[in-house]
Amino acid sequence: KYVLGDINIMCSMQEHLGVLLELKGKGCRQMESYLLAQERSWYDFMLDCLTASGKMKRLDLAINDKAGILDIPKLKEKYKAGECISYFRMQKDYSGTEKCGSDLPKNTGETLYLGSTSSELYMCAYQKNYEQYVKNGIEVEDTEIKNRFEIRMKNERAYYAVVDLLTYRDAERTAFSIINHYVRFVDREDDKPKSQWKTNDDWAWFVGENREPIRLTTKPEPYTLQKALHWLQRQVAPTIKMVQALDRENHTTILKDMIEQAELKGKHKHLLQLEKSTIEERIDTAVPQENDGIF
Repeated sequence: KYVLGDINIMCSMQEHLGVLLELKGKGCRQMESYLLAQERSWYDFMLDCLTASGKMKRLDLAINDKAGILDIPKLKEKYKAGECISYFRMQKDYSGTEKCGSDLPKNTGETLYLGSTSSELYMCAYQKNYEQYVKNGIEVEDTEIKNRFEIRMKNERAYYAVVDLLTYRDAERTAFSIINHYVRFVDREDDKPKSQWKTNDDWAWFVGENREPIRLTTKPEPYTLQKALHWLQRQVAPTIKMVQALDRENHTTILKDMIEQAELKGKHKHLLQLEKSTIEERIDTAVPQENDGIF
């Protein structure tokens, strides 16, 4: 396994298993930094993958709702009330809570799954602002993204989505053509067949009516020490502060001695090297002849 920040490359001694590149959320943002430095786009990268006989094992398309168009609790209510026309036979919803300082439950967001999570295509809508509160302690009202709607695809479904992206180079077209094919939230009209019920106004706004066009946007984020520092702040800092207090009270140097005696592991030295270099310095621009310029 080769790791650069949140970019993971997994290899096997068994050649038929190939090489797996895994990019989760942060990994995608970091990968964009390298694509930007190489003057390549995601479309260029995906085309290179297909040209090299790559297989798409999973692809997620995410739509960020910054205006609060989506009302996740309301969508859950409409689904339970039968006001959703969908190919999906399964739906799950979660309401999260956790205890805060006064031991009173605090809302940590709601999630709606459309389709089985074990299938090759399902969708997920969740309150991103509450997720950020739980993960990073960012107050709900201060979070830029209010809700997120994700299309999660595997294997053949992921491949055909990539083909559509490369054909039209229009992420909005690809994402909403999938959504509109599989699901539509409606308002009940008992005097009409369900297939003729009017599309819910809020849902219609989300899928495109009177809404600004959505484009494939990127937000490059070079890998930094931020992840390690965030872990240090949330998990370790309180203990360090306690030991500092003990040292002051007892006139000892426990914390200083521990730091001086600590040995940096390979991953820590790797982090230091990354912090001293630029994205451009990490890219080998030499193109070996045997790979025809791919990767």
